Amino acid sequence: MKLKHLVTASALSALLLSQAQAGTLVINSNQSDPAPRETWTNIINDFEAANPDIDVQLNEYDHEGYKSAIRNWLVTSPPDVVFWFAGNRMKFFVDRGLFEPVSDVWEDNGMNETFRSTRASMTVEGEQYGVPATYYQWGIYYNADMFDELGLSEPQTWEEFIEVCETLKENGYTPITIGTKFLWTAAGWFDYLNLRTNGLDFHIDLMDGKIPYTDDRVRDTFANWRQLVDGDYFLENHASYSWQEAQAPLLNGDAGMYLMGNFLTPSFPEGSNYGFFQFPQINPEVGMFEDAPTDTIHIPSRAKNKADAKRFLAYVAQPEVQTRLNLGLNQLPPNSEAEAGDNHFLQEGLQMLSEADGTAQFYDRDTDPAMASEGMKGFQEFMVVPDRLDDILNNLERVRQRVFR
Repeated sequence: MKLKHLVTASALSALLLSQAQAGTLVINSNQSDPAPRETWTNIINDFEAANPDIDVQLNEYDHEGYKSAIRNWLVTSPPDVVFWFAGNRMKFFVDRGLFEPVSDVWEDNGMNETFRSTRASMTVEGEQYGVPATYYQWGIYYNADMFDELGLSEPQTWEEFIEVCETLKENGYTPITIGTKFLWTAAGWFDYLNLRTNGLDFHIDLMDGKIPYTDDRVRDTFANWRQLVDGDYFLENHASYSWQEAQAPLLNGDAGMYLMGNFLTPSFPEGSNYGFFQFPQINPEVGMFEDAPTDTIHIPSRAKNKADAKRFLAYVAQPEVQTRLNLGLNQLPPNSEAEAGDNHFLQEGLQMLSEADGTAQFYDRDTDPAMASEGMKGFQEFMVVPDRLDDILNNLERVRQRVFR
């Protein structure tokens, strides 16, 4: 890549994108962690080699700074390509006229068939507004040596899961590590507890603002969650840790389990012994639904170099590129003609998702951003002070009525 800026949240105010000249493709990326950064850099270098008439300017941002800054870019000085997320997170910008429709890219590259599993999450009123780059399973990753030491098996039911947590705690281990400093990790717990307690249709209706947060079925979800909070199964002082910092107890043998997406796995040391299991069943009358978040790339509606941006989107959609990209990310390719590789976590995730009764994106991708912001604050607060549940749910209900009026 012939021009590259590395930026962090602290530098956002200092970097407003300059006027892009013909042949310069400006890409803003949130893939700042080491493994994703290296993988995407290689993909972009290969794109440049295949398209020598295009110079790529890549701007890399940390995850949290990116989420705050993208709204400003899209309405002021947008780049030509942005990294983002499928579902409601995408639709928020589509509804405001800030993302360019790219249905022609889908049609010209046969994507309606090869991306059939993710097409709905990229579509608003019959138009596609981006290209899926990668998706991945969520589930519970665990220290297999610790499980072997204590004679534990992968739990399949909620009762078995509680027994595993109690055994870990009795033997001096933290059952579940988590860092809720940036809130979204708590949303992962809400998603799975709600999906397992009430099912996908209920969950999506709640995400769409059709069900009050004070509904008794939502309280049932929190009642299951409270079993874990009251059992002291979560990492102490979790609100002080980011998700990356919360990896340490799992990696150093102090904690047994971590509910996370498959992007956790590159952190596992070579030769270490970690396993993966599906979030346990809670209500036998409810199907086994999964979170399968999809990361995407888009063209801002005010981009200056849309022609080359579409060339980049079409390039990323190719099966061989999807294969290389997702092997590097340790994630799953949305293109059905791409290969998932032989990584056992990916194979387990692929099988789990292929057998799922249905999938959701993720709490802050499935609901309105304003609702998501308050919801995740409430989830973290509940994990710290569960006795405030009534106040939390009443506040979320006020927000729901305001946001979805």
